[in-house]
This record gives sequence, C-alpha cells and structure tokens, in this order.
Amino acid sequence: MAANPNDDSNLEQRLRLIEDRLEIYNLIASHPPSADTAAGNYTASVWTEDGMFDRGAEFPRPTGRMAIAGGSSNPEHHRAIEQGIAHFAGLPYVRVTGDTAFAISYLQILVPDHMGPQFDVPNHGSSRGFHIHRVSANRWEFVRTEEGWKIKRRTLRPLDGSEPAREILRGALEP
Repeated sequence: MAANPNDDSNLEQRLRLIEDRLEIYNLIASHPPSADTAAGNYTASVWTEDGMFDRGAEFPRPTGRMAIAGGSSNPEHHRAIEQGIAHFAGLPYVRVTGDTAFAISYLQILVPDHMGPQFDVPNHGSSRGFHIHRVSANRWEFVRTEEGWKIKRRTLRPLDGSEPAREILRGALEP
C-alpha cells in the first residue's frame, strides 16, 4: 500500500528524515575543514563521550571525544597542515534508523606535489599540482543525542586492494 502524501504524520516523518540526513551530511562535510585547520574544540563537540576512531593497525585508535580531538594538537598533524595537506571527502551514502545512523564515504588525502612540473591553468595561476597520498573507505556510525547527531564510531581502511575497505563499501549496498 502506498503512503498517503496528505497524511501529516507521514509528512512529519519524511521531513525529520530529511533533516536528520542533512545534519549527518554536515557532520561528515565538516571533517575536512576541521582536520585541515586543527579545530580540536570543534572535533570534540561532534563526537560522543565514548566515541572510537579506528584508522587501522598502523595508527593509534583513540577512544573518547577528548582523545580523538587531541589528534588535532599532535605536532606531526600540524606539520602536515603546514605542508598543505587537504582532506577531500566524497558524498556519503547515509542510512538513518530511528536514533542511530551510519554513512559510507570515500576520503582522499591530497598533498602538494613539490616534484612535478610547473604548469599554468588560465585564470587560476601556476602550480605543480597535488599528489593523492591516500584514498580510504569510511564507515561513520552516529547516534541522536539531546544536542543533535554525534559521531559514535568511525572506521576507515585504505583502498589498497585489501578486503577490509571493500567490506566497508559493501555496507552502502545492503538492503
């Protein structure tokens, strides 16, 4: 049976789902600028108290919003910012189920290419371009709180041909 478009409760549910998705899109979209500006206070504000950030075995896995936000003050992270690192996120797939949600997305890490040839782009200046340092698959898990949606867990794996990244990406295809 098709939903009645004139049913006010259905309309309210649909509007809430749209608002939820927009809030989650904004959380994901805020990650690159917050990472590239070392905005630790902002980062702390979007995670749950017990949040977990899992970047794989080669990196620390901070747990708790303050520990996750602390990555912004890491001297090595500041060196990467000073060298021009740019986090570039793809449009996520988002699924909301009540007060929980998840999103699947891509993330590229770009760095200035200091070795490549200089080239000109009309009306945009000269540059040596950028190098794609890494591309990863991301799974974001969210919970609705009194303050709005918060990140509960983020898992990312490099797209290097291994199964863990493909497993994350398949999450966007599940019914």
